[in-house]
Amino acid sequence: MRQVNKVALNKVTRQFAPWLPGLGIVIHRGRTSGQQYRTPVNVFPRAGGRYVLALTYGADTDWVKNVIAAGGCELLTRGKHLELTAPRLFHDEARNEIQGVARPILGRLHVYDFLELHAVPDA
Repeated sequence: MRQVNKVALNKVTRQFAPWLPGLGIVIHRGRTSGQQYRTPVNVFPRAGGRYVLALTYGADTDWVKNVIAAGGCELLTRGKHLELTAPRLFHDEARNEIQGVARPILGRLHVYDFLELHAVPDA
């Protein structure tokens, strides 16, 4: 399923994810290739300039490894372009950082791993 999403669904999702609530595009660079990638994600803004990303395929994906290795990434969400830093992986079976209808949906999908990042204040 991961490969199907990478080839088909992600290409479609990239078109509208930067504007829809709950979605975004993570812009990151490959650890060895240096190539720029754009990965659609489920994103949840939190207080204090924090953003929590649901790791629907777990923490062992290339985009997560790239963001951690770089110490951050860029995020396009709800029409905003943000620079994010200080990535922190965490496991939360109760999905406490997720609100509304997304919480039970992610539960049914067995999503318990998340990546927290902090927005860099405008210079």
